[in-house]
Amino acid sequence: MSEGEAGADGETRPKGIEALKEHVISHKVEVSLWCTRLATIIFTFAYILPLFWNPASAYYRILLANAATSALRLHQRLPAMQISLQFLTQLFKEDSCHYLLYSVIFLYVSPNILVILPVFLFSMVHFASYSLTLLDLLGQNAWWGARLLISLVEFQSRSILRLIAFSEILVMPLTLFMSFFGRSGLLSIVFYYHFLTLRYASQRNPHTRLMFTDLRIAAENFANKSGTPSFLRSAILSGIATISRMAPAVPQN
Repeated sequence: MSEGEAGADGETRPKGIEALKEHVISHKVEVSLWCTRLATIIFTFAYILPLFWNPASAYYRILLANAATSALRLHQRLPAMQISLQFLTQLFKEDSCHYLLYSVIFLYVSPNILVILPVFLFSMVHFASYSLTLLDLLGQNAWWGARLLISLVEFQSRSILRLIAFSEILVMPLTLFMSFFGRSGLLSIVFYYHFLTLRYASQRNPHTRLMFTDLRIAAENFANKSGTPSFLRSAILSGIATISRMAPAVPQN
């Protein structure tokens, strides 16, 4: 166990196992979130490489671990539960509420790797961030290999958030496609559309909204190319107009 390090105020701050134990005791919810995110990551690898669990079992464990993470985050961010319009409005603004809904939707849908991709990536980003806090408690030289991996994740965090937003959008046509083959129900489509509108209107995470904008611009550029057939141009522009009408109003801060 390291002796400790001097803080900015000149006091020596303890480092090592004892410091980690004290942190765990005083930050139970944060550490529980770290554990549920770790579980999500482990079950994702178990789904991809089914050596110890059946893939379907691992898939549902991923969604349950994500639901636990979302519930804990809601416990952190919201006041005591109330039956009021104000509370419900605040509840549905929370990204954690969105992903709790996401888990519930896909618990009743056949396993698909695209469904668990945004869940896994969110868990990885937040798990890496809090892991750095825990490693700092052990000392600056602890687990340098893990620190390197965490640095890589944090360096790519913006790209990862964009990939999450892109996958959220792709899951909508996937859900439609699966419904045609009886692998998801019609209610899954309805609920997922509402999930996507919540993500689009999110005030804390604009990446889904920005990704819709990027995709619209790319589609318009393709439609307006001289080599694009007129029937395809009309179909693309009509699709853009339809999706734009379905987009929810975004409240201004």
